[in-house]
Order: sequence, then structure tokens, then C-alpha cells
Amino acid sequence: MPVLIYGVANSAILAVWTIGFSLVFGIAGLANFAYGAIYILGSFLCWGLLTSLGLPFFLAIIISIVAMGALGFAMYWGILLRVRGLAISELITTFAFGVAILEFLRWKGFYGHEYSLPVFIEGSVNIGGVYIDYQRLFIIGVGLALVLFLYFFTHHTRMGLSFRGIAQNERTAISLGIESDWTAALSLGLGSALAAVAAVATISLGLININQGYEVLLWVIAVGILGGLESVEGIIAAAFVLGFAQTATAMFFNPMWMVVVPVAAIILILAVKPSGIFGKFKELEERV
Repeated sequence: MPVLIYGVANSAILAVWTIGFSLVFGIAGLANFAYGAIYILGSFLCWGLLTSLGLPFFLAIIISIVAMGALGFAMYWGILLRVRGLAISELITTFAFGVAILEFLRWKGFYGHEYSLPVFIEGSVNIGGVYIDYQRLFIIGVGLALVLFLYFFTHHTRMGLSFRGIAQNERTAISLGIESDWTAALSLGLGSALAAVAAVATISLGLININQGYEVLLWVIAVGILGGLESVEGIIAAAFVLGFAQTATAMFFNPMWMVVVPVAAIILILAVKPSGIFGKFKELEERV
């Protein structure tokens, strides 16, 4: 029972982490390796708004999400536009940008036990003899809400339909008047905003740790590669596979071996099916 309950909770966390990364790759073909840094930056921004300015938690969350969305939008026009279409350059540029953010935060002294965000709901509940905190149940709800939001957004809004058009056939979409660069910039902005949503929802389970930016990126890549970076269904399936593998490793072996799970998943899936279980695009090694 503990493996089942905490496996579902960990799977929800991985799915919430990965949805924004997958969205950007599926629409614009961009592997945003600054994603983990944006996740941590959004956390620190929310913390600063709470502690330094004394803003209400909800308002601090909204500002952090909007700010990270604006950062992603600006990152495309300021950096990625110049290397668009050069896959290796895109990867190196976003990774370097992310490292710069994280190491700048480290240089400014943003580490220690005082950096944390409050939980949304305090307390815990007994489910089948296993106690689980309300915050993890809340994260499961956030994951479901994000999946429903993305479905509605991509199927019932003009911008979302433009996103789908670019994702399905960029040349045809451009011929119909859809602007590729604006769509890519908006998708990167939305993906960065979703990274901030993931941050404020999940970071309260522990401390805001700069190194977690690298850890989140590793898990996001593992989930994306396993499920297929452009497939929401694949992301959900892969999140459950890795979430349960993570839980079983921690419970039956040693928590220190949890870091092996994403690395092993990446190596295995690249060797067997590089486009991922649900991948629809060309093989990953040709895209990234």
C-alpha cells in the first residue's frame, strides 16, 4: 500500500514538473535546458515576494508565474531567435542560460535552511493505513488540472489551435498566416510559466535548493525521453513508470540510489526506442 500511494504522489510530481518542458518541445521543437533553473528562480522569486515585500501567498504566486512566463518569452527573442533551427546550439544556449541563473543565485548566497515556501494545506490523512500529507494530494490535483487545462487550451482556443498547427506541420501553418517565431516565443513563455506553477506547487515539500534545478532537469529529461517529448499521454505514462520506480527504489533499496533511476531510464530508452514510448516525431538523436 505505501508503494501504491506514494508511487501515485511521486508520479504526479514528475508529471507536473515535465508538462511545461514537453509543451515547448512538442510545439517549437526546442529542448529548453534552462527549465530547471527557471523552476528554482520562480521559487526564489515567490519566496522574496513573501518575505521581503510581505505580499499575500496567492499574489506572490501569480507574480512569480507571470514573471517566469515573461522571462521565457524574452529568452526566445533575446537569445534563441539567433540560433533557431540549430539544434545543438539551441541546447547549449538554453543549458548555459540555466547554469548562469543557478550559479548567479549561488554566488549571491541563496542557499540555506531559511529558504522555503509554505504548504497550501497543512496536515495529513490516513489512506489504507498509510499517512500522506495533504500537500501531496494537492499536487495530484494540480497535475490533473494542468492536463485538463492543456487539453482545453489546445483544442478550444485560437492560440492553442495555432500551437497545434505549428506542431503538426509548420510549413502549412505558416502558409495559413500563423507566425512561427511568435508561436515559439509564446510556447516558451507558457512552458516557463508552467515551470513556475510546478515550483510553487512542489517546492514546499522541502527547501529551495539550487542543486534541485539540476535534479529537476534530469528527471524532466528522463520522463520526456521515456514517454516521448511531444506527447502529453506519453509524459503521464512515463511519469507513472518512473514515479513508481523511484518509490520502490527508496523503500526497498536505499534512497541514495534514486538518482540512478532517471539515468538508467535515459540510457535504456535511447538504446531501445529513442523517440520514446509514445513518440511521434523523428528519432530523438536527430532532434536534440
